[in-house]
Amino acid sequence: MNSAERASLQVPFARPDIGEREVAAVSEVLRSGWLTTGPRTKEFEAAFAKALGVQHAVMLNSCTAALHLALEAIGLERADEVIVPTLTFAATAEVVAYFGARPVLVDVRPDHNMDPNAVERALTSRTKAIIPVHFAGMPCDMDEIVELARSRNAAVIDDSAHCFPGEYRGRTVGTLADISCFSFYATKTISTGEGGAAVTSNEQWAERMRMMSLHGISGPAWKRYLAGGKWYYEIEAPGYKYNMTDLAAAIGLVQLDRAQEFLDKRRRIAARYNRAFGELEAYELPPRRSDRSHAYHLYVLKLRRGVLSLDRKQFIDKLGALGIGTSVHFIPLHVHPYYQRTFGYRPEDFPVALDLYERSVSLPIYPKMSDGDIDAVIEAVRGLALS
Repeated sequence: MNSAERASLQVPFARPDIGEREVAAVSEVLRSGWLTTGPRTKEFEAAFAKALGVQHAVMLNSCTAALHLALEAIGLERADEVIVPTLTFAATAEVVAYFGARPVLVDVRPDHNMDPNAVERALTSRTKAIIPVHFAGMPCDMDEIVELARSRNAAVIDDSAHCFPGEYRGRTVGTLADISCFSFYATKTISTGEGGAAVTSNEQWAERMRMMSLHGISGPAWKRYLAGGKWYYEIEAPGYKYNMTDLAAAIGLVQLDRAQEFLDKRRRIAARYNRAFGELEAYELPPRRSDRSHAYHLYVLKLRRGVLSLDRKQFIDKLGALGIGTSVHFIPLHVHPYYQRTFGYRPEDFPVALDLYERSVSLPIYPKMSDGDIDAVIEAVRGLALS
């Protein structure tokens, strides 16, 4: 689909909800003269940590940066292994490869989330960490995963890019793992455009991630240009340039304040979709579990083979022709050339993930959808099932 065709979509796949409050917050930062990491970023860190109920939040320029720094903080080394679900985005496993360590891919359950039984089979004496991914916003089976990690003295670093705000058995996602990593990308449940966070209640790891996010400079490096700030600094380790700007943090503070509003809207859209598609034999609805709350970053509809007359490509193409944007989440890592060439994975290695990928279509679900937008999606998707 070219740019002109995307522009003509009646309902795009995703659209951020940026209002006048966000515009005003950015304008205030621009007028302040302090554009990069500064007071707004620190305010966002404190507010996000409080919202989750953790001790520390480190604001960064992406969730990828958060995952990378989390692995660095726990001391990942070349000989180590990290268990990762194959059904995830590139970032979850590529950060392991940054260290020369081995990403050990495992299959998922039919709910798209990491299979604890597969994790147990993959554990070895070299397992340094497990990275569960809360797919689409549905929390993983964290109690089982954490127990398995503790049996090998491994860390749990959850990829929570899809799952703010989410809850698992009465506990907030962000408090379930040793370190949790969030995304504030343009399509996520709250957005700063680009951005992410690593949260933890371990002070040593938090300080390490904070230091490594800004060139490995010790102390509060961002303060050195303030009145009373010190020009002298020491480099403790070869760090990275992963810091968040105050411009992004200003947007994030407003979006955080609106998080419940956004969640309520996403749940309303999901409920309408569930009612509209639940009676149709051609489709499987996203999973729901009574002991956890879904953040509905994505609404992933699965097509039933042999019932729907269209294959997945035809389904997506016809929705596009009807003005409805879609996406696919995700192409499993083990079918990509890098993972096959480097680690010897084959397409048949993880059958559940491969089956889910081949049948899944992500439908639009975002707070700015109007009733007319939702009606258009429902009419188009129902029409394809009944034609």
